[in-house]
Amino acid sequence: MNNQQVNLYPKLQSICRIFEQEYELISAERKIQLRELSDYIFHKIKNKQAVKLIVICTHNSRRSHLGQLWLAVAADYFQIPDIQTFSGGTEATAFNIRMVHALQNIGFDIDAEHADADNPLYDIRWKSGMSPYRAFSKKYENRPNPTTQFAAIMVCTHADEGCPVVQGCDFRIALPYEDPKTFDNTSLQNTKYDERTRQIGREMLFVMQETREMWDKR
Repeated sequence: MNNQQVNLYPKLQSICRIFEQEYELISAERKIQLRELSDYIFHKIKNKQAVKLIVICTHNSRRSHLGQLWLAVAADYFQIPDIQTFSGGTEATAFNIRMVHALQNIGFDIDAEHADADNPLYDIRWKSGMSPYRAFSKKYENRPNPTTQFAAIMVCTHADEGCPVVQGCDFRIALPYEDPKTFDNTSLQNTKYDERTRQIGREMLFVMQETREMWDKR
């Protein structure tokens, strides 16, 4: 791993710098949990094994996409190569348009394909010159997600409790977040989607910074 930060889009680069200054907003108990994920990633890298991370919620519509995308951005920001991030649900629905807008507002470049479909496809970029990541709703065991030797990151309590066994994973961790869906069509909708986008971004950045520091100290 080298020490030069990747050239994210300027708005995302700026928000990542802000997140680095906001780690005090993460509780001590939560940091202990997040470091468990960092430790898993570090040992995979140290042992020259593929790092495959699937972020899972019930519908693969909001929080799981946030977790996946921010893990990918954070890995680029801290120059941790070969991190493969995925998302999925215990059922498939659609990548919610409110979440898409929140990600666009914070700096992601997102283009829709067949936006009027029941389960639209979105091409997402966060740095210059990258091939777009194709986002859509899917079950966690469906392609293109891996089926063996991956970490299952459960970001909603319902999915964690309703899916006691995640077949194929070699590490599982529960990192639940409040669902912004609760505030759909209310005066707090945009605030809560932005709040969750920033919270998950901040915590995934913390995970990758801890991983980077473990690597540098090895």
